[in-house]
Amino acid sequence: MRKVRRDLNIDWIHNKGIRGKNIGVAVLDSGISGHPDFENRIKVFKDFVDRERKMYDDEGHGTHVTGIIAGSGNISKGIMTGIAPKADIISIKVLNKKGIGKEENVINGIKWIIDNGKRYGIRVVNISFGTLKKNESDNNKLTAMVELLWDLGYVVVAAAGNSGPGPSSISTPGDSKKIITVGADNDNVRMMVNGKMVYNYSGRGPTKQCIQKPDIVAPANGIYSCCNLWRKNYFYVQKSGTSMSTPIVSGIICLMLSVNPKLTNVQCKKIIKETANDLNMDKNRQGWGKVSAQKAIEKANASLLWNTF
Repeated sequence: MRKVRRDLNIDWIHNKGIRGKNIGVAVLDSGISGHPDFENRIKVFKDFVDRERKMYDDEGHGTHVTGIIAGSGNISKGIMTGIAPKADIISIKVLNKKGIGKEENVINGIKWIIDNGKRYGIRVVNISFGTLKKNESDNNKLTAMVELLWDLGYVVVAAAGNSGPGPSSISTPGDSKKIITVGADNDNVRMMVNGKMVYNYSGRGPTKQCIQKPDIVAPANGIYSCCNLWRKNYFYVQKSGTSMSTPIVSGIICLMLSVNPKLTNVQCKKIIKETANDLNMDKNRQGWGKVSAQKAIEKANASLLWNTF
């Protein structure tokens, strides 16, 4: 995470006291462990797989993703500090111990957010998984539910998926035209992703609905973050893929909202778009470009000043 923070100048933002405090982020994933870096900021855990009440993560993906967004880095003396280390965490388990999820469970998790999001201060929803459509009718219900979340004002951030480099390889729900879809900034190297060595893996557009995607790209390779096996002294683990780039953007949006809580999801998306750094790649590879945390925070702050007049 230290490398990511340096790349995106996150420490400059943290040094200004901007750390995502009081911004709730819901992480739909494989659950969460009680890693010390989450302190007392896990506000609720909901399990739609095995219906357990005690929080757990039997796969590890969710703990890692959450650490990228909101890990404090305390165990590592700051080295592994996440993007928004003061954000509130709402963990929703929809993936099983193999990292596989049923559409029904994901939809139930989304319905829970719709019913309880305001109560827990949820502003951002992170979805670091997806599935590929075989035809136009596949996963339409999931897409509709994700877009309902967006219409209700939540900032929904989803992964582009790791099925590139062919066209129309963006996964669902990342292929939704409304939400913010995140790809990898540099997948032109061989990386171990989900247990396989892959190359040029980041999902590409256009979608089957001819929408340009992804919207933005962020670091995705070799990201160290919180490990669910911390009780066995494995405090951090390395993972790669658009599952890792997605929480980076979610964390930056948490920082933006902590600067200016009045920002809408549409405004957040516009700011991320307008401040991106063009990588001179095809638009269906990079979208608007690489996310720029510092410029996004500066623009969010400028919007706050403008709103006061």
